Amino acid sequence: MNLEKVFFGFFIVLALTLNVAFVVGETSDPEHHSIWLLFAAVVVNLVATALKLGDRSHVGALLLATALVADLQLLASALIWTFADTTAGLAPGTLATIVSLATGALVANIVSVTLLVCDALMSGR
Repeated sequence: MNLEKVFFGFFIVLALTLNVAFVVGETSDPEHHSIWLLFAAVVVNLVATALKLGDRSHVGALLLATALVADLQLLASALIWTFADTTAGLAPGTLATIVSLATGALVANIVSVTLLVCDALMSGR
């Protein structure tokens, strides 16, 4: 078993699952969306992106592109949450924007995991 591939796959799947954990719930209910889950999703996605940097294959380029899209959208949602006026609570419209951007990142992560699985199936043993 190649430990490097296990480590790589672990971070890609963890990025997806943390993104799902943040997105699931009522879009405008702050109780359903934790800032800590968003933070964890951002950090793990950045680590997954760093792991994708060395691959020079066509699939590697697609994996990197999906990672960059997910990073961009998660960072945008984190910045919106950071600069939102939270003195009176997070406004439902602002939270909906944050969750919508994270959902876009979720789609990119799903594409990334699908590419990873397809590549693994094509390469065989």
